[in-house]
Amino acid sequence: MRKYLLDSNIFIQAYRMHYPFDVVPSLWDKLIKLSDNGVILSIDKVKKELFSNNDELSRWCKSRLRNTFFVDTENCINKYIDITKWANSHPRYELRAKEEFLQADLADPWLVAYAMTEREHKNDCIIVTHEKSQPNTGKKIKIPEVCNQFKIKHTNLIEMFREIGETF
Repeated sequence: MRKYLLDSNIFIQAYRMHYPFDVVPSLWDKLIKLSDNGVILSIDKVKKELFSNNDELSRWCKSRLRNTFFVDTENCINKYIDITKWANSHPRYELRAKEEFLQADLADPWLVAYAMTEREHKNDCIIVTHEKSQPNTGKKIKIPEVCNQFKIKHTNLIEMFREIGETF
């Protein structure tokens, strides 16, 4: 079964900019349904990012998403190490970009590590993020570049809904 692995920016940008709770409640209801059906999930590092603020989004996540939505990444350490080796040896990225990307609790590399681990177990796991590929910049390591390097599929929220045939 194909699963979609959500980056924290999916929640944060939806809440702050595009789909606030009071204007587009159907999106948030659909996310709950997809979560309950096992179509979408996220990781413990995203949970930490989302729960770090005491705002309406954090409270919604705490009260509406099951604990099983956020999976543990402890078993992904070998893939995380592969990603760190790649990032540290990549000549295009500035030292500051590498340091930022490889902060221990930053979700981005762990999302890719989780998807890589799932692929080893023959599971199709697609990362859902609002980040756009910027292959010619050395100032920031973006999820799409890491996904491309390790042949992990990625998409955005709207394309995810199109792929699974859902509307909100």
